[in-house]
Amino acid sequence: MKPLKKSARKPKGKKAMLLGVGLDNKDGHVRVTRGENFQLVGGSKETHEVMQEGAVKINEELKKRGKHLEEVTKKEFIEIASKAMGK
Repeated sequence: MKPLKKSARKPKGKKAMLLGVGLDNKDGHVRVTRGENFQLVGGSKETHEVMQEGAVKINEELKKRGKHLEEVTKKEFIEIASKAMGK
């Protein structure tokens, strides 16, 4: 029996999470959004929305690649995040 490819297995004991922190809030409103593998805190309405959109796009790209956040390399994550943020 062949072992599963590394990308097909979820690493045991490892967990990765995106953390977004917005520091430009001046209206006093506390914004918190939690998702499958991300938590976003703070920021103005506009900044928080940008963080939400980015986190969702990153998760969509991970799903397309059949990978979990904890499985991607730094280089691959930068590529995914840059694509998600339109850069």
